[in-house]
Amino acid sequence: MREETLKAKQSLVEEIKSKIENSQALVLVDYRGLNVEQLNDLRSLYRKAGVDYKVYKNTMMTFAFKELGLDGMEEFLAGPSAVAFSNEDPISAAKITEEFAKKNEALEIKAGVVEGKIIDVAGVKALATLPSKEELLAKALGSMNAPIQGFVNVLNGTMKGLVVALNAIAEQKEASA
Repeated sequence: MREETLKAKQSLVEEIKSKIENSQALVLVDYRGLNVEQLNDLRSLYRKAGVDYKVYKNTMMTFAFKELGLDGMEEFLAGPSAVAFSNEDPISAAKITEEFAKKNEALEIKAGVVEGKIIDVAGVKALATLPSKEELLAKALGSMNAPIQGFVNVLNGTMKGLVVALNAIAEQKEASA
């Protein structure tokens, strides 16, 4: 029986390690004080953004973090802990967690990991203020479109001026004839 339990725990640690390695960022939270409805709302927000939210035992997370060389995370693993893994956008887990925590004070941000670096609460909040990948792409496309739009306006202005000048010459010739 002990061997089965050990294998199950090792398998769980491997699962956590895999999730950490495959995520672009993660946010560690204390969910104590949230009711079932609030937790379901939070899970729904995460799911829509492609963020994986899991509750693991702190000891299993400690083993996974240590095996990945993220020493120092164990200090944040006191009390109930859940992890939001951002798989697609490194900002989404931090942004959703921060916005949800503003409305639900019971949710406490503990720490995060971005690109293999541990960040504290202030780091997670700073990450949450960054624009998302979609916002950055929209800004880039807008700035690339602006010169083209300006060029089209200049061409339209030049053509309009030419038409006005030709019309004036035509009217002048009609008046003199």
